[in-house]
Amino acid sequence: MAVRNNGSSGNRGMARRDFLKASAAAVFLGGGTHAARAETTLLPNQSQGKARNVIFLVSDGMSVGTLSLADHMLRRHHDRVSNWAQLYEQEGVGRGLMDMASANALVTDSAAAASSWGCGQRVNNGALNMDQDGEALTPILQYCKDAGKGTGLVTTTRLTHATPAGFGSSVSARNMEDEIAEQYYERELDVLLGGGTRQFDPDHRGDGEDLFGAFRDAGYAVVKTRDELLDLDASDDRILGAFYGSHLPYELDRLNTPDLRRDVPSLAEMTEIALDRLKRNGDGFLLQVEGGRVDHAAHGNDAGGLINDQIAFDDAIGVALEFQRENPDTLVIVTTDHGNANPGLDGSNGNFDRIAEFTHTNDWILSGLDSDSSVSAIKERIEEATKLDIRDEEAEVLQSALRGDYTAARRAMSGARPVLGQILANHTSVSWIGTSHSSDYVELCATGPGSEAIGPFTRNTDLFNLMLDSLGVDYAHGRKTAPTYA
Repeated sequence: MAVRNNGSSGNRGMARRDFLKASAAAVFLGGGTHAARAETTLLPNQSQGKARNVIFLVSDGMSVGTLSLADHMLRRHHDRVSNWAQLYEQEGVGRGLMDMASANALVTDSAAAASSWGCGQRVNNGALNMDQDGEALTPILQYCKDAGKGTGLVTTTRLTHATPAGFGSSVSARNMEDEIAEQYYERELDVLLGGGTRQFDPDHRGDGEDLFGAFRDAGYAVVKTRDELLDLDASDDRILGAFYGSHLPYELDRLNTPDLRRDVPSLAEMTEIALDRLKRNGDGFLLQVEGGRVDHAAHGNDAGGLINDQIAFDDAIGVALEFQRENPDTLVIVTTDHGNANPGLDGSNGNFDRIAEFTHTNDWILSGLDSDSSVSAIKERIEEATKLDIRDEEAEVLQSALRGDYTAARRAMSGARPVLGQILANHTSVSWIGTSHSSDYVELCATGPGSEAIGPFTRNTDLFNLMLDSLGVDYAHGRKTAPTYA
């Protein structure tokens, strides 16, 4: 399959005054395919080639409310500020908003979002580094590999899920996860840590191929438990670690389930192991780290799951920043790919503080309930997970939703997950606008060599240029046409 790249290669910067002149067209007309916009939104990059390493951290599906809720929880119950918020308090940190629209929609999915960073071009929702003519585009980790740099993906989702795949694969549809796993093998990515054993296990792959065996034969250390990961031999430079059949468990459930806490590593632990291996490459590396289950918790209107996974992601930011302190030639980028359900605290602080007592997620609650569950069983299950004593009438509404008999005024809010989320909102004051991705401009910040290129408003595709320019990696050779801008 031919690969090419049509990302921007011309002027990669814009003076601040030019940005301000263009803002009415570029910002307020939005990110659709026919919107007028400025040619580019990054400020001139004065640090080409000065970063040896790039760590790209993405909290998937993080609305700004999610960032705020996690920071509130850390300040009120852990006596510290989030690492992300601390970045905003430091000098020399580039910060702005980013437009994440895809090629065919204002509201992006994770595949198109990751591809915009991974190939420098907007693609249709559902595609991974495939242009609208069906031609494959070279993913960013391939450019780094060709330049002799280390490559890594760390995630709490399946390794073959949309966001990590946006940096390491080129397929027409994001659900082609068996093929994505094969591409990771063919491209010899150095460190792969996350969930999704089913894409590597011959008993679960559609073609019966043993990718675990193939990676092992190629010299990778293959690990499937936290102990195996932490006990890796120091000589193991290339690692495939898959620790769960599908996505890794939510952090709240992992922390409060002994077997999961024993067998499944945290995102911070995986990030630390990945950095330890990748730093051995004298030519540097590019590592993507994804807190992927933040998005899933937002889809499910799950405040406890959301906040705890965002905090777990923030711990991984702390690992990256500690690495940068010891290796100042490292560019650290922290962002998200889109908002989701836009949660927010709209009531009592005391209600919000109750979430600190939660021991399990809404998924855990619903996994123990069904259409035959009684009102008392529903109340007991919720109390076990949250210590909340909900009202009988609230339990009756959830009972109706479990039976498929409930219809909310907004139909998307009729299922058991959003209904449970709305019930708990009565007790936590964390509310939701829906269950889907949103078009909000997202938070973006960066620190280290190249971070000064971050202006007040960035187009998603520009991060592809920023990363490779900062690493000094040549990527113009892959293009066949001049850059275009929607």
